Amino acid sequence: GPVAETFRVIRGVVTEEYVRSTQGVFQFELSGDGGGTWYIDLKTKGGSAGFGKPPVAADVVMSMSSADFVKMFTDKLKPFTAFMPGNSSIKWNMMLILSLEKML
Repeated sequence: GPVAETFRVIRGVVTEEYVRSTQGVFQFELSGDGGGTWYIDLKTKGGSAGFGKPPVAADVVMSMSSADFVKMFTDKLKPFTAFMPGNSSIKWNMMLILSLEKML
């Protein structure tokens, strides 16, 4: 589905440079089609992304709809807008959110 495809693309663009410059782990609690727990690890050597809990504790946890997640990663929804109260629930670190936005 669209969420799995989005993570396939993310895995393809994760580089040591992103890991070195970001140093953060993002966990997404997605609802709807393709929902569940997904993560992007930009802290552990080599980085990783996929389904399930991250290999280390998340620095940022976002709860949002699968549809909004896909829109965010296809540049149809700005991350800052996605994180506005009412659109999602988030445990966050503003600097890491800005780093993630640069990756998009």
